[in-house]
Amino acid sequence: MKNKFNRLSLAVAIAAAAFASQAHAGGYQINEQSVSGQGYGHAGRSSNVNDATIVFGNPAGMSFLDRAQVTAGGTYLNVNTDIKNVDYETFANTPAGPAPGALGPATPGTNDGDMVPGTLIPFAFYAHPVNERLAFGFGVYAPFGSKTDYEDTFEGRYFGNYTELTVISAQPTVSYRFNDQWSVGAGITYNRVEGELRRQLPTDPSFNPAGDIDSRVEGDDDGWGYNVGIIYQPIPETTLGLTYRSKVDYTLTGDFRAYDPAGNVVRADDANLDLSTPETVNFSITQQMTDRLKLMGGASWARWSRFDQILVTGSQGDTITQEIQDYSNAWAYSLGGEYQLNSQLALRAGIALDFTPTNDERRSVRIPSDDRRIFSVGAGWSPTEDLTLDLAYSYLTERGTSISQSRDDSLGGVGGTNYSADYKNEAHGFGAQLTYRF
Repeated sequence: MKNKFNRLSLAVAIAAAAFASQAHAGGYQINEQSVSGQGYGHAGRSSNVNDATIVFGNPAGMSFLDRAQVTAGGTYLNVNTDIKNVDYETFANTPAGPAPGALGPATPGTNDGDMVPGTLIPFAFYAHPVNERLAFGFGVYAPFGSKTDYEDTFEGRYFGNYTELTVISAQPTVSYRFNDQWSVGAGITYNRVEGELRRQLPTDPSFNPAGDIDSRVEGDDDGWGYNVGIIYQPIPETTLGLTYRSKVDYTLTGDFRAYDPAGNVVRADDANLDLSTPETVNFSITQQMTDRLKLMGGASWARWSRFDQILVTGSQGDTITQEIQDYSNAWAYSLGGEYQLNSQLALRAGIALDFTPTNDERRSVRIPSDDRRIFSVGAGWSPTEDLTLDLAYSYLTERGTSISQSRDDSLGGVGGTNYSADYKNEAHGFGAQLTYRF
């Protein structure tokens, strides 16, 4: 039993490492901090000043607001996933190497897909111009987050069946406008991360789900970061914006538990994970074409290459597991436009391409994500000069991707499992926000 408990401890520690990778998955970086920006695909994130959400997009933009204002809202995401062409087999570990099928038939289970529950992502911002040059602001938003919840009998449950991650940021901000052309801004971010991850562990060669052990890890931490921005208007019709967001360092403290089928705790431990979210840079341009029409374009870069490994240390400071991730730096591009139909109604549309930092060799059931295309439409309605209601809809489709994973420790070192499948993800985003000007 002691050896069995040690193997369970190692399995849960490896699950903690997967939690770390989830926190850094480019496929789960959140863009939903502005519904007005969502309408034109966030193409003018650093250069188009519509409302108080510019506190996130580019702190320098607050100096271009003429009045104090508060903006609050959220986007509801409905994600759909199809899983096809599944191949799952068991194998025994022998002195000569893996022996496929030696432990019996393929692992029993299901592949329902649609494992991401519907989620509301809220935000709130306040901006207050003190005079023509100086402005202050504050924002609360979610820069990262995800949730995957497979069915209990998911065939890939030994690689991960539940993941939940939430990162909340609070950002006080200041900006200063030197003249009609130049403005700068900066903000400090306080960030709080919480997460839970689960993976199943078989107890007998039949791989019956009823006999699985449920291994879980929960953790949380906080960290500080900053962002800086600059806006340049060479002429009144052209606005260029550049924003830099720093990395954020975390030391995640996790609690590890393993439960037998009867719900009894058979192992408990803790571990530490040092994590750093990557720095990002966004550049965009807004061009006022006519009195009614303006066009926007933007590009974002994230330094995901700093996430090259996961290192988990135990309660005594020993190395529990070390896994190579080998992420790549990633780019995203967007184009959009806004047409002022009349004094009360503005219409918007945009398209974005978001490239994943993951690679085919390392992609897992926890992060079955690939390159994205996002199509958006939106509208802003201002019944009075003080009030604006923004609505937006986005359709996200990912390139079909393949998962291929293998574990040789699925059955206490005696045997393992292989899992491969084709994933196809799509999502619908419904956003609404309200801005009130004082």
